[in-house]
This record gives sequence, structure tokens and C-alpha cells, in this order.
Amino acid sequence: MPTLVDSGDLHAVCSELPAMFDGMKLAAVAAALYIIVRCLNLKSPTSPPEIVYQDTALSRYLLKYCPMLTKEYIPPLLWGKSGHLQTALYGKMGRVNTPTPCGVRKFLPMQDGATATFDLFEARGDHSTGGDVTMVICPGIGNHSEKNYIRTFVDHSQRQGYRCAVLNHLGALPNMELTSPRMFTYGCTWEFAAMVAYIKRAFPETHLVVVGFSLGGNLVCKFLGENPSNQERVLCCVSVCQGYNALRAQETFFQWDQCRRLYNFVLADNMKKLILSHRSSLLDLSSSCIRDADLIRLCAATSLMQIDDSIMRKFHGYSSLKEYYEKESCVHYINKVTVPLLLVNSSDDPLIHQSLLDIPRTLAEKMPNVIFALTQHGGHLGFFEGAVLFPQPLTWMDKVIVEYTDAICRWEKNRPVCQRSSHQDVNPCLQSTRVTLSG
Repeated sequence: MPTLVDSGDLHAVCSELPAMFDGMKLAAVAAALYIIVRCLNLKSPTSPPEIVYQDTALSRYLLKYCPMLTKEYIPPLLWGKSGHLQTALYGKMGRVNTPTPCGVRKFLPMQDGATATFDLFEARGDHSTGGDVTMVICPGIGNHSEKNYIRTFVDHSQRQGYRCAVLNHLGALPNMELTSPRMFTYGCTWEFAAMVAYIKRAFPETHLVVVGFSLGGNLVCKFLGENPSNQERVLCCVSVCQGYNALRAQETFFQWDQCRRLYNFVLADNMKKLILSHRSSLLDLSSSCIRDADLIRLCAATSLMQIDDSIMRKFHGYSSLKEYYEKESCVHYINKVTVPLLLVNSSDDPLIHQSLLDIPRTLAEKMPNVIFALTQHGGHLGFFEGAVLFPQPLTWMDKVIVEYTDAICRWEKNRPVCQRSSHQDVNPCLQSTRVTLSG
């Protein structure tokens, strides 16, 4: 039989419903706030970078005249403590209020028929030391001089008196066909070496500052370590957000922590599109080592490792993926770099696993010319600064590279003439103890 509900009980239940809904709303708001705080990492404190170095005259000078390395890095309050948002904003926008520096594009024929290109930007004023200094810049994976983060950095460097030469990775420029069946790879230094050689010939009085971003950081460190002659007339090198060991880095890309597997898929999809845009050149040129079957495997690839195995390693005839990663990683060359070397990474970079950071840390503990700077925040090539919501046009990364380079130039200018810039050794008095500064 149906049960009759007492009118008094019904009235009591109805009177409690608004309070129940209010409680549910409060719980939902609290849950949302908790998720926002956790995802945006809002409770994470700001701090100066962790600095690992040996206590030498040069390192003390650099830390004194490059105060950004020891001062607190303050990202935008509402989102800047999230490495994912820093990385996403860099990936989508590059920078805000991006300038448009004017340069000249240079074309360099290579021995294998490839055509390397780089863009040359003259300084927009005198350097503070009165010297002639050229920054030779290598962008990240599949990037070129037209990317917003490169344009922002170039404009800032020009205003501080630096000439800039920016490599366009082989195959990366839109609407430029390949002239040989080869694209850029993780560690092939041929095009960068050609650009550096051109700069040395064209400007015999200039000194060089070598700068590499992400993949470009690996490439420039490998270039300097490949041959001592590559370090001639080089004042210093700065590497930002590289992974140092390609084999270990690719293994970590299959892990889900920090959503690294998702980033792997996105990067692989972008790389796939770039390679397929050169499909006709890669297949039609007679000397090509790429076949239709390789492109079929490329289309099915969902990771960078699969793309490297099906396409990239074959550009240089590597017999296996392991051989490709070992030969193209700077980890086997970087200990031969004797010029001052600044290695910059971020703890919340979702692309660089924490285990990879042991490489620069150990290097800085053992080598007197190396400083390793590890920020708490910054993501992958983000390093945005700002008060609450809106980032500044210039990032911490842009400013610290120029500030470090300025300090190196002043150090070099003040050294005795007989000790200047052959840089087979940074300083005969650089044996000392290691130091780690943490904020």
C-alpha cells in the first residue's frame, strides 16, 4: 500500500533544502578553489635561483655584476607559478608585445647540397664596453628567427649593443624548400658551424657570445666541445632549458608525471607536420635515404622517439636509435668546453625530468668555468615576469642572458691583454671549492 507522508515532515524537509543546496555550493566552490590553488601552484613561494658553481675570481665577479642570478625571480602571481601555463603561453604566444627587428637573411650552400640560412641583425647602439660583440643564437626544435621569443630576445640584445646572428633550422622556415634530402636534427652542428664561420670571416674583430634555447642549447654545447678551434674568439656560452642527454630525455617522455606523455604527443604532431611539409623534397631528390615506407611509419607515429627512428636518424646514416641519441647529445662533449658557460633550467619545466638536472649540477661542481642556475618557476622557455596577471614584454630569461654577457664582456676587457680570449683556459687560477646557493 502507498505510504502517506506527514505534512509536518514534508515541511521540515522542504525547509532544509535551501541549506543543503547552499552547503553543496560552498563545497563545490571550495573544491574548485583547491584545484585552482593546486594546479596554479599558488602556495609555492618565490625564491632566487639555486646557483651551483665553484668559488673562483670569475664566478664571484659574475655573481656580483649579474645580480639577477641571486635575486628573487617573481613570476606573475595568478598563473606564473605553474610550469604548464608558463610553457603553454610560450608555446602559443611566444611573448607579449613582440617587436619586429629588421635583419638580413643570409644563404650558405653546404657541401651536401643543403642550403643553410641565418638572419643577421646589426646592433642598435654601442656596447657598454665599446667592443664589437656578436651573439650567435640557436633556437629550439623546429624554430627560426621569426619566432616571437627569438624576436624579443634579439631586439633586447640589439638595444644593448650586440649584433645578432640567428640560425634558421634546416627545414623550419615556412615556404622555403629543401635543396637536399635532409633536415635539422637534435645535434647536427653543420649549419651552426657554417654560420659561425661566416661571422668570423665577415667581422674579423668581433668576439662571439654563443646562445642556445632548448634543443639549440644541446647543439651549441656540442658544437663548442667538438673541436677546441670552435671556441676561438668565443667569450662565453649560455644554454637555456636543454635536456643534455637525448637518450634519457626520450625515455622520460613516455612517463605521465607532469603530463610529459601528452607533451610528447603534441611535439611529435608538430614535428610530423613539419616533415610532411617537405615530403616531395625528401622523396624526390636522388640522394634521399627516406622511402615511402618511412613516411608511412611517420604518419602513424605518436612520439618523438618513433619519428626519430623512422626519419631523423636516417639523415646521417645512424644504424640505431641508441647510436643517434648518443652521438647527437652534448653530454659527451660539454666537459670539453672551457669558455665561461651558464646553464639555465627551471624546476617546473614539464619537458625536462628532474633526473636530467643532475648532469649540469655535477658539471658545475667539477668545472670552474660552469655556473648552473635552477629557478623554482619558469616552465619551458617561459620565465615570464609580472605583478598579478599580465606579463612584462621582457622575460627573466632575456634579461639574465644579456646581464651575464655584459658581465663577461667587462671581465674580458679588464683582463691583461696576454690573457684575453683565446680561451683555451678560462683562468690559470681557477682551482677552488664548489658552492651551492639556494633561495
